[in-house]
Amino acid sequence: MIGQGENSRSLADIAAQLGGDVLGDGQTLITQVATLVSAGKSDIAFLANRKYRSQLQATRAAAVILAPDAADGFSGPRIVTENPYAYYARVAALLNPASATFGGFHASATTESELPKSVSVGSHVCIGKNVIIGEGVSIHSGCVIGDGVTIGEGTVLYPNVTIYHGCRIGVRGIIHSGAVIGADGFGFAPDGREWVKIPQIGVVEIGNDVEIGANTTIDRGALDDTIVGDGCKIDNLVMIGHNCNIGPYSVIAGCTGMAGSTTLGEHCILGGASMISGHLTLAPNTTISGASTVMRSIVEPGGVYASVFPLDSYEHWMRNASHIRRLSKLAERVSDLEKQLKEKHTEG
Repeated sequence: MIGQGENSRSLADIAAQLGGDVLGDGQTLITQVATLVSAGKSDIAFLANRKYRSQLQATRAAAVILAPDAADGFSGPRIVTENPYAYYARVAALLNPASATFGGFHASATTESELPKSVSVGSHVCIGKNVIIGEGVSIHSGCVIGDGVTIGEGTVLYPNVTIYHGCRIGVRGIIHSGAVIGADGFGFAPDGREWVKIPQIGVVEIGNDVEIGANTTIDRGALDDTIVGDGCKIDNLVMIGHNCNIGPYSVIAGCTGMAGSTTLGEHCILGGASMISGHLTLAPNTTISGASTVMRSIVEPGGVYASVFPLDSYEHWMRNASHIRRLSKLAERVSDLEKQLKEKHTEG
């Protein structure tokens, strides 16, 4: 079980802040969130997937968060809401508030810009010239912020984040350790055997309420800017190439790679380890399953796409692979046969 929270609340208090209908004893005290299986007598659990409904009978939870059509599956205290999973997330945040930001400016940090007194700066932070940082920003140890960077109020930079010159970060952002924002995009012009580096003169512009995972990289634009829209959530180890434009409220899972000049519409979902070729456009509300490779634009909004072969034994996979290598010749033979049949039918 996860650790006990320090902000115990009654069901009635939770519902008063977050909404939802309380059924049963509203004074039931809740200390922490938990799964149906692991919950104890002071925990609140949730049912978001109907295939786990049988666990309602055995759970020891003090209360459960349920959808209206599942409300009768648990006889104890409960909160009924249309979206139990999102409600659980809000309860978890209520019971486990973010740790208080540290204060002050560490003696080992250096800055060439004026900062508001409410900004917290950790050890060995380096802040360049003409940097604009909003109120209440927290910059943890080892971060490097280049010249001309803008960071909106309430944003948190965890240790060892690097933000290159000129990049702009919105308000209430969260950037996790090791992320690099604004490194040069992969731009080289061929000249015989040599590759001539193309100066990357754009920046990265990140909207409001964006979270960026650990060791994720977002390249600056070659000419125009690389843009990440409001409310996007980007996982760890994601690579976003230069001049990409990520629509608002899109979600990108870990190890995804996105080549340059890719455009995502609003509220796209990219599964883990998906690969997106460059210069493509994905329509709004597109979902790409994990480990899929996208090599063409998607123009119809709201679709779900996958390109993953099912797992198979090595022997079966090699046998299928040999057939795949012959598909082109097989297609030509089929085309010839169809042509012959058509000619025969015409002659007959």
